[in-house]
Amino acid sequence: MKTSIEWTGKMSFSGTTPSGHEIKMDAAPEVGGENTGARPTELLLQAVAGCTAIDIVSILQKMRLQPLSLKVDTSGERAETFPKRFTDVHIHYILQGDLPDDKVARAIKLSKDTYCSVSNSLNARVSVSYEINGIMGQPIE
Repeated sequence: MKTSIEWTGKMSFSGTTPSGHEIKMDAAPEVGGENTGARPTELLLQAVAGCTAIDIVSILQKMRLQPLSLKVDTSGERAETFPKRFTDVHIHYILQGDLPDDKVARAIKLSKDTYCSVSNSLNARVSVSYEINGIMGQPIE
């Protein structure tokens, strides 16, 4: 995979992904940007959410389960000093549907430990939690 971005002025950059989608990035005004695009760190958390969400839907479908909905909330804690990397990332899955707790937990564990290339590329501790139809699931290590 190869990608590139181009400087479009001040702290703004634009690029096209290998799949043909345009991405705009910019910094906050207080550091010289104009807030015309997402911050790279925001995109990283979104990438974690998207990667694991694709895994979860795929795994559940292979188990012959069909979620009615799936929402993934991510949060990240960053170091105070440069490079201010993410030290902790938490992923919370919110599912709706006729989904057995043990199957959802298995899908999440498989994504976390084996399949999600984005979260497994981070130098951060990744924790997860989930709820099905508004009921919190069991802890996943």
